Amino acid sequence: MTTIAIATATSTAKPASRAGNIALWTLQGLLGAFFLVAAAIPKLVGEATAVGIFSSIGGDWFRLFIGLVELAGAIGLVIPRLAAAAGLGLTLLMVGATYYQVVVFGTPVLAITTVTLGVLAGVVAWARRPRRSA
Repeated sequence: MTTIAIATATSTAKPASRAGNIALWTLQGLLGAFFLVAAAIPKLVGEATAVGIFSSIGGDWFRLFIGLVELAGAIGLVIPRLAAAAGLGLTLLMVGATYYQVVVFGTPVLAITTVTLGVLAGVVAWARRPRRSA
């Protein structure tokens, strides 16, 4: 009786074309810059608006935690091995942010931003997901 072993390797998914790869890296860079500059830094440095928002939903520890998660996601988006996980994490974070915008704050119009960011981060997570190759 002969046994045949099939080896599989995990590799990072690659877009079908060079233009697709460039577009995806551009998206990752822009999302990373946005999450760094517009989201993480204001929370981490204690910008007045961020402090005010988080004082009503959890306080300083929650603001700092979310800021650190956004910072990690922003960095992860531009590191090839971490891009898929960062995209997924930021997508989940934006699901929570959308919930807070709609349910807690009662501002569904502002949720357009969180939904858009979540979808874009989801695109990165999907496109950069690990795939098995034979």
